Amino acid sequence: MQQVIEKSHLLTNRRQFFSRTSTGIGVAALASLLNAKEPTKSTALLGLPHFAPRAKRVIYLLQSGAPSQVDLYDYKPSLEKLHMTELPAEIRNGQRLTGMTAGQTKFPLVKSPFTFQQHGKSGMWLSELLPHLGGVADELCLINSMYTEAINHDPAITFFQSGHQQPGRPSLGSWLSYGLGSETENLPSFIVMLTKNSFNQAQPIYDRLWGSGFLPSRFQGVKLRSQGDPVLYLNDPTGLDQRSRRKLIDSIAMLNAKREAEVGDPEINTRIAQYEMAYKMQMSVPELADVNDEPESTFTLYGEAAKEPGTHAYNCLMARRMAERGVRFIQVFHRGWDHHSNCKGNLPILTQQTDQGSAALIADLKQRDMLKDTLVIWGGEFGRTVYAQGNPASFGRDHHPRCFSIWMAGGGVQGGLTYGKTDDYCYNIVENEVHVHDFHATILHLLGIDHERLTYRFQGRDYRLTDVHGKVVKGIFA
Repeated sequence: MQQVIEKSHLLTNRRQFFSRTSTGIGVAALASLLNAKEPTKSTALLGLPHFAPRAKRVIYLLQSGAPSQVDLYDYKPSLEKLHMTELPAEIRNGQRLTGMTAGQTKFPLVKSPFTFQQHGKSGMWLSELLPHLGGVADELCLINSMYTEAINHDPAITFFQSGHQQPGRPSLGSWLSYGLGSETENLPSFIVMLTKNSFNQAQPIYDRLWGSGFLPSRFQGVKLRSQGDPVLYLNDPTGLDQRSRRKLIDSIAMLNAKREAEVGDPEINTRIAQYEMAYKMQMSVPELADVNDEPESTFTLYGEAAKEPGTHAYNCLMARRMAERGVRFIQVFHRGWDHHSNCKGNLPILTQQTDQGSAALIADLKQRDMLKDTLVIWGGEFGRTVYAQGNPASFGRDHHPRCFSIWMAGGGVQGGLTYGKTDDYCYNIVENEVHVHDFHATILHLLGIDHERLTYRFQGRDYRLTDVHGKVVKGIFA
């Protein structure tokens, strides 16, 4: 036993020593924390926010698979005349292609089979597939000039989630959880939901997309399930009451605190905090997930699908309920947008699943006076080509990173604004381009964070979400 104790002392290095002495007060105060009647509220990093925030929280509706901007958001009447003509070589300008179209010798342009019309006082152009979104057009900031460097799904979605195409970096939600802390004591600051797969094809969604990377693991996203208990082991084991569970958690916390005092491992403090959060979630999550307390007007707004766990409408309603309860970053993944064929048949299915819930979320937040400080985001990892993939009759579109559309609403962005412009071929950006790093820098800015100053030192380097890039897109601010 003595040898184990001596070995544990040898594990203490210089960095852990200074970390322990600077945070040792927290360990010493653990007993009073566990016995306190009112929990201590989580706080942001010292000095954050850097300036007055426009938004307090984010709801990010990520559409995995890449929705077609040509058929949903970026209206191109010029394609009426260009339909079935060849994409000029000077427009493509040697762009690299995926393996799915690299063998093509012809690139016939295909107009959208869906009509567009203007909505709201702003006259925003939207596809006929988005009637509900048209009803909140004056709340939308539609960015038609997004671009990225990744051309395949996994690196592209990883880039949007973490600012880097290779896995291992902290996700956007983890950065915000780390920097700004939480507004709630009883729920995680970062929660993730996946729409249950109701489509016959879908890109995989990996847990690492909401991981904390090299940040402490308490900042990673917590995924709520759509079947069974929202979180595993939410209920106490048979024969164990709440009082016994409380005593067990307190005892484990004391043992963990003792071990942390010996070796100075910061992950032990994370373990203590996560045990405590798990205990609180036994009470908070069942209440959160029970939408039966919502009035019937809620389901008129979101649609009947909002009563079914795992649907996009249900997840949007849950996102509003989380925002009300102080969750900092809420992310909803909806899969199935990877349409290399039959866009005409597939897109209506996906928009029918997502349009009403997305629009209802905006309207619901606004009527509760929450939209002004809640930033809602909708978008995929890249766009779709204006030319046909394979046989034009099959109406497929390939991956297109050079230009695509996302929208934001609330949280300090200007409603009714269409920002950025692409050429007549919907192939290249000609006005106000927005890179993924700019997108991230802008989100952080809206939350009161200077993206160049939110850093974390790892392996001798100060890392940040935007790496060494990124500029704030102030032209979209209200």
